[in-house]
Amino acid sequence: MTGALAAALDPGAAFSIVLTLRVMAWTVPLLFVIGVPLGCLLGLGRGRLVALLDMLVSLPLILPPMAVGFGLLLLLGRQGLLGAPLERWVGLELVFSTPGLVLAALTAGIPLMVRPVQAAMRGELTRLMELSAVLGKGWPTTFVRVVLPHCRRGIAAGLFLATGRALGEVGVSLLLGGDIIGRTNTVSLEIYNAVFTGDFARAGVLATLLALVSVALTVLLKRMGRE
Repeated sequence: MTGALAAALDPGAAFSIVLTLRVMAWTVPLLFVIGVPLGCLLGLGRGRLVALLDMLVSLPLILPPMAVGFGLLLLLGRQGLLGAPLERWVGLELVFSTPGLVLAALTAGIPLMVRPVQAAMRGELTRLMELSAVLGKGWPTTFVRVVLPHCRRGIAAGLFLATGRALGEVGVSLLLGGDIIGRTNTVSLEIYNAVFTGDFARAGVLATLLALVSVALTVLLKRMGRE
């Protein structure tokens, strides 16, 4: 057992843990900043553009992760429709980099962040927003003082679910990040590498680490639902 733990926590595995923490330090705030307004828009908006956006948000849940990753690779690669201008004008290279891993985690988690918020944008909340408008409050004030408090459980649930999904992301990360050892190998990708090379002890310990985080998120989610 001690040997397996030592093998799993060698410098290579330690790098993947630190990298995963860095990726999640960016991903979780982005899930909140992007997911909450997007969920509000999809919950309140109407029309074809909103329906199209709703479908796009659902794609990472419907399509295989490898297909999503391949599409993003074509779009954001050095010769891609968006990747080439970003690299030329901004100097931002998303493929095979930490920003690419953040984008992969965000892509995997955003549907699970949006759906609980979208579901909360109904019923009593709509009436409260109308009342706020009648009282002369602008949208920023209504959002902060009415929408966020009313949707706090949905937001928390979305964050827990999306974080768990982002932590376990493999397919999109593999194509966008490239699984470069010592550069873009997150914990999930390190598990893949360990299994591929037959190092099941390392894979088992790292998988247990992710499982414990997922269980903790699930327990927090259940406790929040009882309150």
